Amino acid sequence: MSSLAKKIVNKLIKKKFKISIAESCTGGLLSSAITSVKGSSKVFNIALITYSNQSKIGVLKVPKKIINKYGSVSEQVCKAMVKNVYKIGKSNISISITGIAGPSGGTKKKPVGLVFIGIKKGNKISLKKYLLKNKGRSYIQKLTVNRSLKLILSTLK
Repeated sequence: MSSLAKKIVNKLIKKKFKISIAESCTGGLLSSAITSVKGSSKVFNIALITYSNQSKIGVLKVPKKIINKYGSVSEQVCKAMVKNVYKIGKSNISISITGIAGPSGGTKKKPVGLVFIGIKKGNKISLKKYLLKNKGRSYIQKLTVNRSLKLILSTLK
């Protein structure tokens, strides 16, 4: 993971870009991966761990009606998170993560391992939906961070 984060930080520095992050189910692991890289202070603007619906609404300004209609683990909430952290952080690129890491909390419609990752660069927003194997909370969180790092890197190319 650290080699991916290192490549991202180097690309961000080269492009003079700033990154902002909104995390839910990963609880700060993505931010930690990036800030563990030397030089990340030049590019890392803000990270918000909006784990609860209350923080998604109050801090990230995700409309309550979107959460009520679609649930906090949804494409719609992921999109609102990435758009709003982009604005809050005044960055060139932002990423948001929402999902169900388990071990409980899943349903038939939204099982443990369901994850949404959103990336915004300029006016372009890309949303990805993943259904990861339920091999435990830590596995789902780490795999989500790895997928996020890969998405950031491909968006920066």
